[in-house]
Amino acid sequence: MIERLTAEDALMLWPDAIWPQDIGALILLDGATLYDEHRCLRLEAVRQAVAARLHHVPQFRQILYVPPPRLGGPLWVDAPAFHLAEHIGVDELPAPGDEAQLLLAVEKARRRRLDRSRPLWEMRFFTGLDDGRLALFVRMHHAIADGMAGVATMATFLDATPDAVPTPPEQWIPLPMPTEAELRDDERRRRRRRRLDGLSRLAHPIQTMRPMAAAWPATAELLAQRPLPPTSLTRLVGPTRALALVRSRLGPVKQVAHRYGATVNDVFLAVIAGGLRGLLSSRGERVEGALRIYVPISLHQRRGAETRGNLISQMVVPLPMGNRDPVSSLWQIAAETALRKAKSRPSLGWLPVRGVAGWAFLKLVGRQRVNVTSANVPGPQMPLYLAGARLLEVFPLTQLIGKVSLGVAAISYAGQFDMLAVADGDAYPDLDVFANSAENELHALTTAAGVSAPSVKASPGPPAGPRAGG
Repeated sequence: MIERLTAEDALMLWPDAIWPQDIGALILLDGATLYDEHRCLRLEAVRQAVAARLHHVPQFRQILYVPPPRLGGPLWVDAPAFHLAEHIGVDELPAPGDEAQLLLAVEKARRRRLDRSRPLWEMRFFTGLDDGRLALFVRMHHAIADGMAGVATMATFLDATPDAVPTPPEQWIPLPMPTEAELRDDERRRRRRRRLDGLSRLAHPIQTMRPMAAAWPATAELLAQRPLPPTSLTRLVGPTRALALVRSRLGPVKQVAHRYGATVNDVFLAVIAGGLRGLLSSRGERVEGALRIYVPISLHQRRGAETRGNLISQMVVPLPMGNRDPVSSLWQIAAETALRKAKSRPSLGWLPVRGVAGWAFLKLVGRQRVNVTSANVPGPQMPLYLAGARLLEVFPLTQLIGKVSLGVAAISYAGQFDMLAVADGDAYPDLDVFANSAENELHALTTAAGVSAPSVKASPGPPAGPRAGG
């Protein structure tokens, strides 16, 4: 069977040469059970645990093949050879082994491109943290999964108990790559189907136009925004990144949301708005209008129980910069998201990615009128284990593109609500100011709501290194 990428998955390929489209997570684990008596990581135990589940994630043993246009779109094919050691490795952190060193090491690992001659994923462990914990940086290409599907993919390799025994891995024999004739025949069948679908839509114009008309307000929201107020954040994203962590608890965030008739995601967006206000204020920039943030909307429920690949839409939400009252800002954001959620939103798979239309759309990215993106992924609320080691904290990592120079991702896991901010290294040398301001905004919201919340701690990474490359 020939498995072509869906339109949504293929969308994640076209900007990859300029802006790497990887998603992932930084995971902190209790390393006690994964270190041997010599304080060495038992890497083979992890590889065995992963090997036992690989048959559940076929694309982890497949490579991306992009044939000539006459043979159709990109597809997944089995790797001729697969070596797990090429995807699961370990590095030692330099002293002092603190979180600043960890974030610097994660950024260094992120800058290494995933090799397209191999399956597009990796797990990188970092030993040497000063408190005995163990860090894992896991990433995969966005063509494999979006945020929600990425969490489901990673959960494949996790257990609900620390004493789960890995089963022997299933035998894997790679299938041969489709021949040129098979690809040509498959593409002919797909073109024939597309023509028939087009004729069917022409025969039923009212039914065809109704969903397009319903989705137009949401589409116009993405494409026809007014210019942003001028700030130091408006610049094309370069190759370097700054990283920062912000820790919080899900319970207090939920209480704040309930107290003010908002959602958890509204509170998350309000925290980001507070972080941006603090950052711009520290730079001597007072913005009275609003900055805009991309908010993804998962459409996976359309597929029923299966959560894989990419199936998302996008909405744009204004974040008030002039309104410095945390509660009023949250109310304003909640009203905007409620209004925008009511719009019918198509999957992003309609965006052009090939030929002249794709080239033109890539040019439009340079004129984006949004500076920030977000992701808020619901995770499991029970503790999970990897090869017997408990996951202590999870921080999701999103990608940047065009002029979207800041991305903030959050995940709820085992009662926590933790965030990772990733930013262009040149535009955000002071990302620690954003992280601390976001922490202060959350504290102000919990205090105003009368919520007793443990203090949260922002952990900024070191300043990004010198800019390298174009």
